[in-house]
Amino acid sequence: MPIIEVTHLAKRYGEHVAVRDVSFSVAEGEIFGIVGRNGAGKTTTVECVAGLRRPDSGTIVVDGLDPREDRAELTRRLGVQLQSSALPDRITVREAVRMFASFHGHRVSADALIEQVGLGEKRDARYGRLSGGQKQRLSIALALVGAPRVAILDELTTGLDPQARRDTWELIEQIRDQGITVVLVTHFMEEAERLCDRVALIHGGVVAALDTPAGLIRRAGVGERVTFTPSAPVDRDVLSGLDGVREVVVDRRGRVVVTGDVDVTGTVVAELAGAGVRVTDLRVERPTLDAAFLALTGAPAEAA
Repeated sequence: MPIIEVTHLAKRYGEHVAVRDVSFSVAEGEIFGIVGRNGAGKTTTVECVAGLRRPDSGTIVVDGLDPREDRAELTRRLGVQLQSSALPDRITVREAVRMFASFHGHRVSADALIEQVGLGEKRDARYGRLSGGQKQRLSIALALVGAPRVAILDELTTGLDPQARRDTWELIEQIRDQGITVVLVTHFMEEAERLCDRVALIHGGVVAALDTPAGLIRRAGVGERVTFTPSAPVDRDVLSGLDGVREVVVDRRGRVVVTGDVDVTGTVVAELAGAGVRVTDLRVERPTLDAAFLALTGAPAEAA
């Protein structure tokens, strides 16, 4: 049985339809991604799942609970890091975690949790003096302070530098390894592709596609592109006839561009090696979830 099940969720604000018809289920122990461009309905969806907003229609079940009717019990099982949140600048890391822990009856050790999220050396630092990445680590700690079965993390790495973003990714994987189900909301396709077991692409308030990252790439028909310079002229017809090859282009300088299915590079290089042709200046552009999102929805993922 899924730990989260959402069926035909809809939510509007006046004339604006934020979520039109969203359905998905989340398996226990997975990192489930909800991705889409800004304004697609991602945050409204998870706010309904968390019981922070009341949907206009549809059903939601989280660990056997209805967020509308079982809100108090749900807060004991669900941790949430919202897209926009802040603390007083003068509160310390330790004070913040202990305060939030008191709401849950001190269900976890504040000091142990601070160490877990990598803020041990910052336990006495004030919130206003933390870096962006450190503030996000603290927000994760506050989401985990009640020892939840499910953690919702909304746009967790927006505004972080590349190193802080990758450090946060490692922390999310550690959370999953502890048995906590993670719902990750993001518009960064690289993040979803790296972390998520399955991904729901939300576009225009509906689920446009749902699959593993690799499955979405396959469904979108996004291919691999390999560019190289051969040591001798190549026969375009021979390359075009290889399994998985869609197109072969040779420019005036003899440089070859082959477009095809995933892993077509190995097929092409093996064929050329068998014919005694070496390749130089090899460049491979592999299909990404970002390209799949564009192909499946017709919209770039990070559009505003």
